Amino acid sequence: MAGLVGTVTLNLALDVTYEVPELVVGGSHRVSTIRSRAGGKGVNVARVAATLGHPVLVLGFVGGVTGEAVAAELFDAGLTALLTPIAGETRRTVAIVNGVDGDATIFNEAGPSVSADEWRAFGERMPWGRLGVLACSGSIPPGLPADAYAEIAVRARHHDVLTVIDAGGDALLAAAKAGAVVRANAAELREAVGDTEVEDGARQLVELGAKAAVVTDGPRGMVAASNKGVWRALPVERVSGNPTGAGDACTAVVAAAVADSPEPDWSVVLKSAVAASAAAVLTPVAGDIDLAAYRRWQPQVTVK
Repeated sequence: MAGLVGTVTLNLALDVTYEVPELVVGGSHRVSTIRSRAGGKGVNVARVAATLGHPVLVLGFVGGVTGEAVAAELFDAGLTALLTPIAGETRRTVAIVNGVDGDATIFNEAGPSVSADEWRAFGERMPWGRLGVLACSGSIPPGLPADAYAEIAVRARHHDVLTVIDAGGDALLAAAKAGAVVRANAAELREAVGDTEVEDGARQLVELGAKAAVVTDGPRGMVAASNKGVWRALPVERVSGNPTGAGDACTAVVAAAVADSPEPDWSVVLKSAVAASAAAVLTPVAGDIDLAAYRRWQPQVTVK
């Protein structure tokens, strides 16, 4: 049986997506399609993991009317959630998708401040005994410590639960030192460890204490490192579309693999992660993947 994938989104949002025929800065636009649903990187991870057949549990903070809309949409989507109430109003994000080339322009609100008592309540409600893995991703809301995800990773280790943390910069280093499986893109990696080859940077994160490191490297594919080696997966083909959910699809695959086994075969994980990331680009909304494309590409990905 597939392990339960818990996803932490400390800065949940109501994602609103506008599709316009063409985006012109300073112009007036007629919106052809509007989509509105629960969002935040952890929710996107949960959606992809669920699509790939894993049970999921969405964890995070909600507040106000927007928070109620987020909770209702998660329920309607069939995603089980354990949400901690806060006094502040849940944020919104707006994505404008350009019909000419499918590129997306994103506007992200900062989100509500979370108090020390609300943070404590979140930790006390964590269902550690049910979790196969805990995937943490997305921005840290005001009021919480910058190393909040690393703090969660340390708590998780006390309960024998592995974490997968998608972060950059100092948060990435803290997560690695806390023993998490870490995921980042190449720019975030270099922000943390300096200007270096992706393989070397991923290896450095493992040396700092990370259980493993998975780094997306744009058109050059993806890299994974653990104490057993370093691997690079090459993309099957270049795809165009909405790239906003590609990294979250990668995180979902990594989290699902760790939920099933604390020591997965990272060369196999990379094949699935590359295929899922590319399949996510083909869909108009983050959190979805083109399942047929994923199944077609996964066996074609080359790992070296």
